[in-house]
Amino acid sequence: MKFAIVLVAVLAVAIAKPVDDSKDAVILKYENDNIGIDGYRFAYETSDGVSRSEEAQLKNVGTENEAMAVRGTVTWVAADGQTYTLNYIADENGFQPEGAHLPRGP
Repeated sequence: MKFAIVLVAVLAVAIAKPVDDSKDAVILKYENDNIGIDGYRFAYETSDGVSRSEEAQLKNVGTENEAMAVRGTVTWVAADGQTYTLNYIADENGFQPEGAHLPRGP
């Protein structure tokens, strides 16, 4: 049942997706630093206003609580012409997004 709900949600998003005008975007900047099993770091920027950077670090190495902690930012220009920025952390506490455009909890 869960699979059916997820499938319907994915199909709904795919159908509702606007036409992608970014197919002609070119990469303006690309950096990638694979620092082995301890983590990674990358960043890119494209001509259509998209930029993203992310880095990860292995925490609690060698313990049963070993986990990858990821921190990143993505910025894009939406169809309405407004620029949005999403900052996030993903670690043992889950995915934690922050952005001026996101609703805030109580």
